[in-house]
Amino acid sequence: MAFKTGVSERDEWSYSPAVGVGPLRFGMTVDEVVEAAEVLGLTKASECARDHAIFSPTWKVEVHRRGVAPSPLAVTAYGSQVVGLFCIAVDAVQGPQVAYDGLPLVGRDLSELESDAIAYAEAMDVHLRYTPEGYAGPDDSGVVMRGQLVGRVLRSRPLFMVTRDGAHTEWDSMPSEEYRVNGQSTA
Repeated sequence: MAFKTGVSERDEWSYSPAVGVGPLRFGMTVDEVVEAAEVLGLTKASECARDHAIFSPTWKVEVHRRGVAPSPLAVTAYGSQVVGLFCIAVDAVQGPQVAYDGLPLVGRDLSELESDAIAYAEAMDVHLRYTPEGYAGPDDSGVVMRGQLVGRVLRSRPLFMVTRDGAHTEWDSMPSEEYRVNGQSTA
């Protein structure tokens, strides 16, 4: 089964549920994330605004591709003081390509991804799931599909996650910076 990605050549990272994506492993400290992310580009670490008192303070590491300044954002990694790295967001345009069991997830036209996800689910006799915004993706508790507006097309921007401290699900764990509907922030 062949899938069209609609994106140019990009790095390919592997995804292992509950383990990590590419060189990033869930549970890493901010320093470990910065060191591991240097394979892709330049990093900038900062603290996130504390929106929910139930969670320990959160930090994010923005990874920009090497190249002409200003370099585009490729990956955003989120961690907490208690559990370390818990969320890896991959940019639809600049991020590495990450597949789920051969199904490319990054930078896809969301309607094409939905068609391919349905075909995959039927061929493999597995389920797919929809986010509250209506984005289709693998039925894996570690993958949350998000949309990123690129020109006039809404493209896939997956979040790879584990549950963070004080949360019951990945939906509860999602960093407030990642709440987006149709590419626009709702936070």
